[in-house]
Amino acid sequence: MEAVSENKKRLVVLGSTGSIGTQTLDVVRAYSDRLEVVGLAAYKSVEKIEAQIREFKPRVAVMYDENAARDLKEKVADLDVEILSGMDGLIAIASMEAYDILVTAIVGMIGIKPTIAGIKNHKTIALANKETLVTAGHIIMPMAEAEGVSILPVDSEHSAIFQSLQGSPRKSLSKIWLTCSGGPFRGRKKEELLGIRPEDALKHPNWSMGNKITIDSATLVNKGLEVMEAKWLFGVDYDRINVLVHPQSIIHSMVEFSDGAVIGELGLPDMKLPIQYALFYPDRLPMNTPKADFYEIGQLTFEKPDPETFEGFALAMKAASTGGSMPTVFNAANERAVGLFLHNKITFTGIPEIIGKCMDAHKVIEDPDVDQILDAERETYEFIDFLKDKL
Repeated sequence: MEAVSENKKRLVVLGSTGSIGTQTLDVVRAYSDRLEVVGLAAYKSVEKIEAQIREFKPRVAVMYDENAARDLKEKVADLDVEILSGMDGLIAIASMEAYDILVTAIVGMIGIKPTIAGIKNHKTIALANKETLVTAGHIIMPMAEAEGVSILPVDSEHSAIFQSLQGSPRKSLSKIWLTCSGGPFRGRKKEELLGIRPEDALKHPNWSMGNKITIDSATLVNKGLEVMEAKWLFGVDYDRINVLVHPQSIIHSMVEFSDGAVIGELGLPDMKLPIQYALFYPDRLPMNTPKADFYEIGQLTFEKPDPETFEGFALAMKAASTGGSMPTVFNAANERAVGLFLHNKITFTGIPEIIGKCMDAHKVIEDPDVDQILDAERETYEFIDFLKDKL
């Protein structure tokens, strides 16, 4: 097998066929002299990951879906790559010795166990999987600290906060201003959301993202999840995290310090920047992308979010304040409800309706372990299956 150059950072990318995963590989292409992919994992997109395997030549690839893994193994039989499958495969690839950074861009709570495996393996975590901290932040962050592992945020907003904190003592952090575009339905009232179709909700005004996250942005659920994530990443209470609607998406988030100074990270909407920053931290490398022209931008505006119209956001804040296993139920209910909406099984306003019913039915576990988190997810899915005939 070809020797690995000592000056290259070696990556394992979980969720390599999704939006963040494919953009991570774009960064690798731009800096192939400094980055090397040694592992790839995806859910079941066989054709996409086969092309990635042939281009990047990883040592190991994982398909979460067992049937897709068998198909992939046949298609790449001519290559020197090991094909694994399922959760065991994800944990195995995260547990490999010969790599430096685990990029967790896989969607859903299936990201929790491989992230834990990566932490125990003392690998830097480039985190793009919200569910890991939303549902298990009370487990992940103490574990990372105990193991001396860095968790570098890849989400645009959390990367902006992380960048804004550089050079300042964490104890001087007073408040976080978490920005939000407002999505495609900003300014509408609740009754104006009744006829929304999936194709309408998928038209994000500024960002190009996967379908699930785009719908979450339209409902403002995504911002609620990011508030929960920010609490764990930066060790702040919820009363010090303010959500700020900023339609231009130029300020990606800001930090207010105890002396009143506010520092933010600004730029055009482009996920490659936070991805590249996490991969090369603390260095900043050139990017061949358009830069912000503030003469052309002209003005930046700000608004308060509307939790009465966007009930998913209000429910997220309720789940956050309740804590324990409730964020897991919120996340799982939203995930399943978004899927139903995308398949035209429920209305747009049915998403928060399902989330609320699941939260009302749940008996909170105060300090859940990983198995209890995954049980809460499964029970939420089962409850939604029971509800579907009544919707």
